[in-house]
Amino acid sequence: MNGRSADRPPLVALVGNPNTGKSLLFNRLTGSNARVGNYPGITVERRTAGGVLGGKPVELLDVPGAYSLSARSAEEQVAIRSLLGWGVQAPDLALVVVDSTQLLRNLYLVLQIRELGVPCVVALNMADEVEGAPPDQAALTRLFGVPCVAVSARTRHGFDALHEAVGRALDAAHPSALRLTYPDPVEAAVAELSPLVSALWQVQGTRARALALWALTSLDGEDELVDIPPELREAVAAAMTHGGEDLDEEIIATRYAWLDEHAAHASGAAPARTTTERIDAVLLHPVGGFAVFVGVMLMVFQSLFSWADPFIGVVEALMELLAQGGRALFGQGFVGDLLVEGVIGGVGNVVVFLPQILLLFLFIGILEDSGYMARAAYLMDRVMRSVGLHGRAFVPMLSGYACAVPAVMATRTMERQRDRLLTMMVVPLMSCSARLPVYTLIIAALFPPETFSPHLAGIPLPGQGLLMAGMYLFSTVMALLAASVIGRTVLKGPKVPLILELPPLRLPAAGSVLRLMWSRARAFLSEAGTVILACTVLLWGLLKFPELPPPDPEPPAVELSVEQQAAYDAAALEHSAAGRLGKAIEPAIAPLGFDWKIGVGLIGAFAAREVFVSTMGLVYGVGGDVDEESVSLRESMARQTHADGTPVYTPLVGISLMVFIALAAQCMSTLAVVKRETHGYRWPAFLFVYMTGLAWMTSLLVFQLGSALGFG
Repeated sequence: MNGRSADRPPLVALVGNPNTGKSLLFNRLTGSNARVGNYPGITVERRTAGGVLGGKPVELLDVPGAYSLSARSAEEQVAIRSLLGWGVQAPDLALVVVDSTQLLRNLYLVLQIRELGVPCVVALNMADEVEGAPPDQAALTRLFGVPCVAVSARTRHGFDALHEAVGRALDAAHPSALRLTYPDPVEAAVAELSPLVSALWQVQGTRARALALWALTSLDGEDELVDIPPELREAVAAAMTHGGEDLDEEIIATRYAWLDEHAAHASGAAPARTTTERIDAVLLHPVGGFAVFVGVMLMVFQSLFSWADPFIGVVEALMELLAQGGRALFGQGFVGDLLVEGVIGGVGNVVVFLPQILLLFLFIGILEDSGYMARAAYLMDRVMRSVGLHGRAFVPMLSGYACAVPAVMATRTMERQRDRLLTMMVVPLMSCSARLPVYTLIIAALFPPETFSPHLAGIPLPGQGLLMAGMYLFSTVMALLAASVIGRTVLKGPKVPLILELPPLRLPAAGSVLRLMWSRARAFLSEAGTVILACTVLLWGLLKFPELPPPDPEPPAVELSVEQQAAYDAAALEHSAAGRLGKAIEPAIAPLGFDWKIGVGLIGAFAAREVFVSTMGLVYGVGGDVDEESVSLRESMARQTHADGTPVYTPLVGISLMVFIALAAQCMSTLAVVKRETHGYRWPAFLFVYMTGLAWMTSLLVFQLGSALGFG
């Protein structure tokens, strides 16, 4: 029996390479009832959940994906820390998930775990994709001395056998560790390091030997590993000096040679890959691949209008009914105004974009789960390297289309501090989902399909979709330009090549896509109910107070005319605290084409970009005509005029405003997470100053140049 306390369920750690279906298997085994926290001392998320394996209640731990146990960064150190119990509870069993279509490469991690002597079960995932020539389970079981079971997390094939294997492994004695024979210089270095490793980490025998091998492949002058004793670093440096600096390469080469000799016959072919390779001939083509990428993105952005618009109309109608109900229940007065104008009007103007948020993440989930996003990363690698970004930066930057906060956190997996910092500095420039409501509002208000429908060779084009795609393309280009400048000035450093795995193309798992949509919708609604609600109510107060004394109509019995009421509402808005603040910054934003009312919206947007929409709803709700309460915000903005009768919002003003929103550092949550990741205020302050300055300068250039060219 394994030695564990009887008062807790056994801990099973799910380990595997990225893109092996590990997270899907975790969700299948736990019902996705996961708890999320951080590994002690490291800002890397850990997911744990209760489940039943082999008829036994267990606790499952989802270890972040790793190609091997060798590490260069503190975050990559998580895999071996989790397996050995350094600072965390040691697992009773490792469930190693491998990709059956890439078996030999995945078995490298299995070999390392077996050298450590960690008890494990190997799940040969994606077995349904190699049905013509599946891996030899029995041969692999004999080779590694642990159960190897063919499964499919997508179809649940082999789950009964997996449960049985895990149950037996939890009850069995620990299997003896594998021991490979390495070249003489490596064996000499291991013999020299093993006693020191044994004394420092209180391990013996084969585990001390395996950790000596780990140290030789992980410790060098540029790693960022934490809690490594200085004497071990000195000993590794001395071993490298005596035995040669390529000891780590000899270790890796020996392991792969062993796998080629002993495991190649047990690995099946992957006929399904032939189809993938044929498709990849198009998707990865330097011209055809980019054409497909542009077409996919254009379809996605156009669908955000054409597919979501009916649902947006339904949500708008519901918000209007809620406002009417609130007004009928509370009537005119402070409470009624707060509820209708502040809460329902402010938050409702943001919630109406929930259908578009859901659609956006539907497409992101499909593209990620199908394997297409990895192809997009491959296409973008040459561009990334040309501006000094590491290829791994593509994943955080891609995540930035959703939200900059998890995108900044995703930089943790990058090896070098310089690469992490550079990526953090440009990720917030990617057009996140918080900008989507602003883009949608401006494009729908100022570029309606009936007046904005460009043609190419007589063929009508989806104008709104083109504009939306153009904004996302603009933000991406600006992020790359910013990376090029910052990477050559503030954060200089050498270029590092990209090592990227292309997973097989497959049909997306509906459950994974739906879970992504649900998590993002929940986060969006949670923010709407907390941050946006608080900001909206605060801005409503600033727009409402101090109140302007009501005018005295003549005679007293006669009510104000519509014109008089509109004039009073406009004066009251200008008299409010928010109006005075907007007037104060108007000289700075007037060259961008913005009036003071837009300035009020921009001030609110610095808390969260979505607040711009709710703020404009408050501005035009508080200061609008009393007979136009049913007019949508889009229509109200399109009707706004200056004192001389000229429109406030022209297409050029709309473009200038979208450019400012795209580039300004208008997200306190992003600045907070950058402060946490960099452990200080220097980098978030730099981020805020350079992004806001870039937004002002670019918006100024767009508006002034457009005006000079006659695009009024």
